[in-house]
Amino acid sequence: MIRPDLSLPIPESITAAHFIGIGGSGMSGLAKMFLDAGIRVSGSDRSDSDNLRALAAAGATVHIGHDAAHLGDADTVVHTGAIWPENPEFVTAKERGLHVIHRSQALHWLIGGRRLVSVAGAHGKTTSTGMIVTALQALGADPNFVNGGVIEQLGTSSASGADDLFVVEADESDGTFLLYDTAIALITNVDPDHLDHYGSDDAFHDAFIRFADAAREAVVISSDDPGALRVKAGLSHDKVITFGRAADADVRLTEISTSGPVAATVTHAGRAARMQLAVTGEHNAINAAGAVSVLLALGHGLEESVKAVEGFAGTVRRFELHGVERGVSVFDDYAHHPTEVKAALEAARGVVGDGRIIAIQQPHTYSRTQHMYREFADVLETYADHTVMLDVYGAREDPVPGVTGELVSGAFADQSHVHYVPDWQQAADYAASIAREGDYLITLGCGNVYLIIPQVLESLRQSPAPQPSAED
Repeated sequence: MIRPDLSLPIPESITAAHFIGIGGSGMSGLAKMFLDAGIRVSGSDRSDSDNLRALAAAGATVHIGHDAAHLGDADTVVHTGAIWPENPEFVTAKERGLHVIHRSQALHWLIGGRRLVSVAGAHGKTTSTGMIVTALQALGADPNFVNGGVIEQLGTSSASGADDLFVVEADESDGTFLLYDTAIALITNVDPDHLDHYGSDDAFHDAFIRFADAAREAVVISSDDPGALRVKAGLSHDKVITFGRAADADVRLTEISTSGPVAATVTHAGRAARMQLAVTGEHNAINAAGAVSVLLALGHGLEESVKAVEGFAGTVRRFELHGVERGVSVFDDYAHHPTEVKAALEAARGVVGDGRIIAIQQPHTYSRTQHMYREFADVLETYADHTVMLDVYGAREDPVPGVTGELVSGAFADQSHVHYVPDWQQAADYAASIAREGDYLITLGCGNVYLIIPQVLESLRQSPAPQPSAED
């Protein structure tokens, strides 16, 4: 892993940019916007993907695997924190004296002096950003945007717009959200995470305070989340808009209905509007309230803002249905923190009816798993009927002895509710063997757990439905 050095200068002009790890959702979106800006783009990734093929079709030069020769005539190299310092392209770019910048610095360069809405928080950033972007488009705007995931109805995670407005999902994981010149800051929640970078809860919260106080126009922040309330108490900003269920919230949610797509009443400054979303879960009503608050800060009215947000159709890998076999619905969700897992499973519970929820969990990073394995176990045991536990997706981290999926499964109070299966085919077969008509089977994690879904669907096709037990 490479920690971003934000002290490095960002070039004033870029003619040819090379992206190391160009296939990721964030990097591919940035690369596309560089192409839109008329810059020659090349890049490499360790494996082929739809993102690479789309970039090649758009005019980028893409390579599978990493090799110094791939740099070509690039004057600027963009990298993520997920690559290793020994990456040959990274090493050679340094040796040649090229501009080597973190992806957050590349985004900063793209934003330029535009009016920026930055969406930050431990959870809900991608959905909230998607809600703001699609709502702005519904209101007739044409914003630039970079999101952390594909917005379902737009089929993309980023796009160049004609307006001066720019909306970004701002990454707090490595402190790079402090780089941007933000006009309106949205903070969805402040649930301590990424302590491998920050070192302590206090440092994590202090970073959010600095991010919010630096916003030039307004801060939009949760009225319900304990961490957000702690940040709010430390703010010196003169325009703070709160949103949520709390009685004193500036944009308040009441009469929330989660039986199917979520609905709620939104009130602000003595006015009220009924909101009916196309997505499920109370957490999405809260995300929508944050998006409405941003629209209000941008000068839109309550009723038109609520109506615009209602059109949001979701983002890829957020409670996304992939198929139904013998009556079992197979979903995927990006949830990789206990709070996110709880929200995803509660949303599923609101629509599954009499069916059961079977989770296939892939813990993400050794540091988070080691720090939060008890919380993961508690949430999964409480909100899923059964959990199939895979091994840890390490991402940028080296393995830690003893930190595996079994660490999480071993923390379940009732071991009959969990089954640790590190082999994916065996895990798919086991999940299919216990799933019956009406059940929801949902993969959880921000690694590559979604790749198990074809195996799960095939196992469901091949295996007979289990017979009801005496308990049923």
